[in-house]
Amino acid sequence: MKRISHDALSTTIGAVYLGLMTNLLLAVACAPMLLLMITTDPVRSWPLLAVAVPLCGPAVVAAFAAFADHRAGGVTVVRTFVRAWLRAWRRPVVLGVAATALVVVALVDVKAVSTASFGIVVAPVLLVFVVLAATVALLGFAAFADAPGAPLRRVVKAALYFGVRRWYLTLVSLAVLGTQFAVFTSMPAIGIGLTAAPALYLAWANCRFSLSAVLTHDEVPAVVPGS
Repeated sequence: MKRISHDALSTTIGAVYLGLMTNLLLAVACAPMLLLMITTDPVRSWPLLAVAVPLCGPAVVAAFAAFADHRAGGVTVVRTFVRAWLRAWRRPVVLGVAATALVVVALVDVKAVSTASFGIVVAPVLLVFVVLAATVALLGFAAFADAPGAPLRRVVKAALYFGVRRWYLTLVSLAVLGTQFAVFTSMPAIGIGLTAAPALYLAWANCRFSLSAVLTHDEVPAVVPGS
């Protein structure tokens, strides 16, 4: 049998540590939302969930920052996560609030028009707004992980432009995160203990690639070319 090289073993252990520690830190940072999801009926408690969800924005930014640091060769998962989480309590939260509000309003309107004759035309348009809101939030969090001081307006423009331009990566990311949400609702322990970090890592890698034309480490995302 071939021996596993020291580098390969170190890489594997580092990846496992990154995943497990990120999961733990996410669970702590998103505790209010997780408790609501586990202890209440989301169908009835959605107003409280709408308040709690934006508070998870800084945790997602922190997880993305930990992924970026790990890819660059860093090993300080906890310190990187905590530092990124502490500095992400402004623009990412505002972005999360705006995206959540848009999603809630759109979904409420979808339910309201579902029985109307024009619902078949209006509902798909509203669902597109839901997807766009989720897209901007996801790519925006990835941008803030690299450039925490980036202006919110410029981040939103870049996230919307490149999220739509590279729609295939966006759809994969949203599909993976949707699957992760389904796993969490049916098997919370597995969802937060094992699969959260891998799902977010894939989404982060896609977002980083989508934004690669305007985003480099420690730089502010540029406005969409020509804007």
